[in-house]
Amino acid sequence: MDAFATIAARLDYPMFVVTTAAGDERAGCLVGFATQASIEPARFLVGLSDKNHTYRVARDADRLAVHLLSRRDEALAELFGEHTGDREDKFARCGWHRGPGDVPILDGAAAWFSGPIVHRAPLGDHTGFLIEPDAGECSDLTGVIMFRDVQGLDPGHDA
Repeated sequence: MDAFATIAARLDYPMFVVTTAAGDERAGCLVGFATQASIEPARFLVGLSDKNHTYRVARDADRLAVHLLSRRDEALAELFGEHTGDREDKFARCGWHRGPGDVPILDGAAAWFSGPIVHRAPLGDHTGFLIEPDAGECSDLTGVIMFRDVQGLDPGHDA
């Protein structure tokens, strides 16, 4: 539908880096399809493209971490938005530490939260991963990276 495509292209919303781990494999990617889905209990929905390495790892994962980046973290947005885990270990190129459930937590992110995956649902070319946040940290939410800030990135995979 042309009207919807036009409207969606004009929307501006926060971008997130989602990370996960299953077994010995780590993965992470830049996502724009994400939203709070419930207040009580707290729930957050992340849409991962079915073409994405992070999606394939998340299918076997128990938990996701969702990171909000500030504009000083543009290099992280580029790393997780333009490169694919199919060809390289993105975590070898950035600072991170093991968080709850061994999920990678990006050092220096403006904020992050993590929670177990409580539901997965097909949403078209993306799968929705519903998490129940149970851990997190927040330092500085001024100047967060928005969709308009990453429109020039060349994605590692087609949507």
